Amino acid sequence: MKTSLAGLKKGQKAIITDFNIDAIPLKLLEMGCLPGNVVELLQIAPLGDPIYINVNDSHVAIRMETAEEIDVEIITDTI
Repeated sequence: MKTSLAGLKKGQKAIITDFNIDAIPLKLLEMGCLPGNVVELLQIAPLGDPIYINVNDSHVAIRMETAEEIDVEIITDTI
C-alpha cells in the first residue's frame, strides 16, 4: 500500500519509493533516506510533530511537513 512517510503508524515499516528532492534536507539524504531503503516509524511526538524514524540503523527525528514529501510502500503492519 502506497502512502507518505507521514501516513505510517507506530511500528510500521516501509520502503521509500520516491521523494521531492527540493523538500528534503541534504543531511537526511546523506543518512540514507533514499529510494529502496527500509524505514520504520519508531515514535510520534505527543503533539504529532516531529516523528522519530529508523533508516539505515540511524535514528532520526523529522518534521511532518518533510515526512509528507517522502513516498513509501508499506511492507509490515503494526501488531
